[in-house]
Amino acid sequence: MKRNNLSIVNKTVQSSPAVKQPKLGFYTSLNQTYMYTICLDWGSLPHHVVLQIFQYLPLIDRAHASSVCRRWNEVFHIPDLWRKFEFELNQSATSYFKSTHPDLIQQIIKKHAAHLQYVSFKVDSSTESAEAAWDILSQLVNCSIQTLGLISTAKPSFMNASKSYFVSALIVVFVNSKSLSSIKIEDTPVDDPSLKILVANNSDTLRLLKMSSCPHVSSDGILCVADHCRGLRELALNYYILSDELLLALSSETHVNLEHLRIDVVSENPGQNEFHSIKKHSWDALIKHSPGVNVVMYFFLYEEEFKTFFKEETPVTHLYFGCSVSKPILGRIGLNCPRLIELVVCANGLQPLDNELICIAQHCKNLTALGLSECEVSCSAFIEFVRLCGRRLTQLSIMEEVLIPDDNYSLDEIHTQVSKYLGRVWFPDVMPIW
Repeated sequence: MKRNNLSIVNKTVQSSPAVKQPKLGFYTSLNQTYMYTICLDWGSLPHHVVLQIFQYLPLIDRAHASSVCRRWNEVFHIPDLWRKFEFELNQSATSYFKSTHPDLIQQIIKKHAAHLQYVSFKVDSSTESAEAAWDILSQLVNCSIQTLGLISTAKPSFMNASKSYFVSALIVVFVNSKSLSSIKIEDTPVDDPSLKILVANNSDTLRLLKMSSCPHVSSDGILCVADHCRGLRELALNYYILSDELLLALSSETHVNLEHLRIDVVSENPGQNEFHSIKKHSWDALIKHSPGVNVVMYFFLYEEEFKTFFKEETPVTHLYFGCSVSKPILGRIGLNCPRLIELVVCANGLQPLDNELICIAQHCKNLTALGLSECEVSCSAFIEFVRLCGRRLTQLSIMEEVLIPDDNYSLDEIHTQVSKYLGRVWFPDVMPIW
């Protein structure tokens, strides 16, 4: 009906003698003038405006836009546009992610390598992608990179590639940049000798180093970094290379205040690891030197492997348990972690954590965030925990199945009491059913 009505209206307008039909040439000329004006306006935009627009575009769209006109092509080659770049290296047969085109990679290396300052490599799980990243790294000779990041989107493919090839490519960057301030090389075969080269060329500028899960690095290698890179403010490493000597080196008078220390505690051989202990005086020295440091610990251990930890006061601020953690360990945390800010327990078992949570609330006066999943807490104990912590609990993520109804409170009543003590509306998290 609508289509017929529109057809009638069009016929009426066309056949009406009162409506004068303009010549087709008039509209053509007008459209050409209008389009010319638009193109002229876009083409005459100042370089800094086009530069801002280009910075929001993906590389492939940026390359297409550079062919629109000469001015846009000039902007495409402005050094500021090439200071930050992420190489995406994926194999089409095994990954759905797009990959940076090889021709564009070669163009970047030939024309813009000297401009690169913030570089990252995002690779899939294939060895071919990791080797492609090493090949690019080895060609970044005339560059002054400030930040370098190596990211595996799936399993750590960097570990599957040739160690010698990787180290030689990394050394190219370490030697030629001389201004590296941030390095993220987790899950890579970096080793002690390459770290010494890093220190020899970038000791004055290095501020952040993330190198968890680097099995070829020893405690001596990371100690060399701490001894010479006195400006280091953020460090991420595995527990097996953490030592009293390292903490004391980070606490020396000539070292800047450490801001963030992340420690991954991972079991390589379940049930067979015996973890060394860190002395209390080493932790005390670090906190005295850097009182505001965040000490973050990620645990991926089995219950029987925790016996070394939290026997003495530990200045940890953020605790994440990815595997099962026992009731006694949580009890120790309440007594020996007074700086604790955030606690996340992903799994515990079927024993209620009532007393342990209340102990943590009583002794950890800085606690502001709690996450619980796959464990059990009675509704009464949980409400008492929230009452003790009060409104300082800014983040409270509790799965509904964690809360066990008791004689005092049901699941329908708990959100009212918790909301009252928090000063805001709160409900437990619910697992969605798809």
